[in-house]
Amino acid sequence: MPATQIRSDRAPLFLVSTIRPDNHDSSKNLFEEILERRRLTAVFQPIIDFGNHAYIAFEGLIRGPADTPLQMPKALFETAERIGCRRQLEQACRETIFRAFAQLQLPGLLFINSSPDCLDDDLLLDGGSSDLLHQIGIRPDRVVIELTENQRITDYPDIQQTLAHYRRQGFRIAIDDLGEGFANLRMWSEIRPDFVKIDRHFINGIAEDTLKHRFVQAMQSLAESCSAQIIAEGIEREADCLTVRDLGISLGQGYLIAVPTSMPRALPSEKIIGIVKQRRIAVFPPALAPSSHVAVRSLIRPVTPITPDTGNDDVFRRFDADPELVSMPVVADGTPLGLINRHELIDRLSRPYRRELFGRKSCAQFMDPLPLCIDEDAPIQDAAMTVSRSARRHIYDGFIITRNGRYAGIGSAHDLMGMITQMQIQAARYANPLTQLPGNVPINEHIDRLLARKIPFCACYVDIDHFKPFNDVYGYRRGDDVIGLLAQTLTGIAHPLADFCGHIGGDDFMVLFQSEDWEVRCRQALTRFDQQLAAQVEADSLTLVDGWRGYYAENRRGEHVFYPLPSVSIGAVPVLAERFESHHELSAAASEAKKHAKKTAGSSLFIERRHPAGNALKS
Repeated sequence: MPATQIRSDRAPLFLVSTIRPDNHDSSKNLFEEILERRRLTAVFQPIIDFGNHAYIAFEGLIRGPADTPLQMPKALFETAERIGCRRQLEQACRETIFRAFAQLQLPGLLFINSSPDCLDDDLLLDGGSSDLLHQIGIRPDRVVIELTENQRITDYPDIQQTLAHYRRQGFRIAIDDLGEGFANLRMWSEIRPDFVKIDRHFINGIAEDTLKHRFVQAMQSLAESCSAQIIAEGIEREADCLTVRDLGISLGQGYLIAVPTSMPRALPSEKIIGIVKQRRIAVFPPALAPSSHVAVRSLIRPVTPITPDTGNDDVFRRFDADPELVSMPVVADGTPLGLINRHELIDRLSRPYRRELFGRKSCAQFMDPLPLCIDEDAPIQDAAMTVSRSARRHIYDGFIITRNGRYAGIGSAHDLMGMITQMQIQAARYANPLTQLPGNVPINEHIDRLLARKIPFCACYVDIDHFKPFNDVYGYRRGDDVIGLLAQTLTGIAHPLADFCGHIGGDDFMVLFQSEDWEVRCRQALTRFDQQLAAQVEADSLTLVDGWRGYYAENRRGEHVFYPLPSVSIGAVPVLAERFESHHELSAAASEAKKHAKKTAGSSLFIERRHPAGNALKS
């Protein structure tokens, strides 16, 4: 039965069998024949340098005899493991790959896979059959030993000693599938490789996946700090290719670049060169806002507590000395017992004879014995939900913050709501909560990337006309629908790989076009918005005045005036290299262009042509 074909050409050591038990004997016989007669074929997959658009290396892979159950490496290595011949197979594979690489006279480096426990192979170490490298004309400094993490490394000192021996001969070291397996990060730390391959899981779909984007970005930063080169493997889509390129990763490998073959090209195809040489930058996935996992401990006010034995007069004097103190915690041996509200205590003791009657008595008499207690490790969002669902007095009194059940401090509902509001504002700077489009921070970052790369583009400030009266007459829900319609319209006309759509806030948007036909796309947006909005608003609620469909509503002066249906104004600023120094300058220019567009009735596009854009963009 044919072996199950998989996308990866590497062979893990411990696998679920793809060969039926009744075929084990025949597979063993076939394997022994393959090993004895060297019926192995080397195939090579290139690794491209995004900077010079050339192949800098080839990874040597292996195939068994065609049209046999052991053609693919998974079945081949599975059988070798089962019958105890994996080391012999790895040695035979290396010899086959070395000879084929030399015969093909391929340029650059040769990446060759090795399990950690096979590093003592005579074919690589000094003496014995290692003379083969010299005989066939391959210098050790052209060979990269790629460690496949198919088994746990338990003796790092031994591995380090062996690798040091290889390095003295000139070999370089790579680790495979970072992010997959047992302990890749420790392997990186212990081995200090020259190359690190990021597992294909993190590359496939990176153009749209924020978490994958962040992971690869972090790995690239780590690699730069320890002088290692990252190789993005598993590149199968153009969008992913451009994304890893723009993250600063210099090397890539995958089926988009070239498939493994026994007769590889020495140079990339014109198609691949065209892809990696594109001037346009990748549109990164939406940025993640800073962590929202803020704990209640950030709200702690370290108020010195009182004990149940404290007299009411003493509590009164503390409140009188500190006008900002709203509540006083009552604590015994670290355990919170209650809260005393400032206004309630002062009110009670201010009445006739109350001070004389209760001044020396225990403060527990005026204490709320059921205070709201929240642990310092609780997330801010959970605390806000707890406070909102609790008794009204807790909003005024505040709450006790505990640490492992013991008193830690006081928290106020005012501080809590302020923190929640600040977090919401911060989050909105990264992604608008209504449209989920990138907010101001990623908009500005994308502009700065375009300016830094000196790439011609067009910045379009988009705004809805007559939005406020529509919102007032038809309600906030319908107003949100109009904003959502514009967001949908803009993302619909934008090229997903070239153009960036962001939501500044309210009814303001920014579109950054790298598409040369940006003006056509803008006019499509105007037409689509007008048509779809007209279809959504009930015709019988509208009035026709001077050819415009709209409605009557009060203006800011209380006058009953006619407003046409919302329309869209776009202010477009074509950008040449070095015309603007920062996103601040460009945003101001785009906003000014939008103001000119709003002077025209109905949906309109104003193109700022006072600074010629040359031929960089068609306008």
